[in-house]
Amino acid sequence: MIVALIIACEVGFWVLLALGLAARYLLKWRRTSVVLLLCEPLLELVLFTVTAIDLKNGAEPGWEHGLAALYIGFTVAYGHYTIRWLDGHAAHRLAGGPPPPKPPRYGMARARHEGRLWLRTVLAAAVACALLQAAVWYVGDGDTSSLRSFQWTALRAAGIHGLIALTYTIWPKQEPSALPTRDPEHVPDVLVSGTGKDEKQVR
Repeated sequence: MIVALIIACEVGFWVLLALGLAARYLLKWRRTSVVLLLCEPLLELVLFTVTAIDLKNGAEPGWEHGLAALYIGFTVAYGHYTIRWLDGHAAHRLAGGPPPPKPPRYGMARARHEGRLWLRTVLAAAVACALLQAAVWYVGDGDTSSLRSFQWTALRAAGIHGLIALTYTIWPKQEPSALPTRDPEHVPDVLVSGTGKDEKQVR
């Protein structure tokens, strides 16, 4: 049941997002779009409540409860970022707004961008670990090994993302240099060496 609810929450996230953007930019119902977008956090609240009730009713802590915690953490950290990114594209495509700025691709600007994304992953891992720890305390003396394993999964994901983000600081990606322009006054040596015979004939 928990897995099905996670899938339903994911589908509901995108459905509410699509309806909210359509109401804002196609129907010009700004207040309705705000209400629809504000319903997004309710999906995570429902998932959290159902997971807690499932554990309270004596369900053995399993991987599905850990997956629910990871999903909630990811949505908390990246949900608003995703909505804002899609809102910028919808405003450009549907309302004639300016094109949304693209993330930097080179140098330290790219490194700072990757660092900010990593901080979001850290937030996601922190939220997931906190929820999993609360579940461990709630279960008490029961088997909580699966919940502990998902805590390590969240921490490993944050660590791996951190190492990837760090590479952009240590080895910043350089912008490709412009191709060298050809100097019209430069004459290749092979052409210069071939002019002697012609000069003798002219003489």
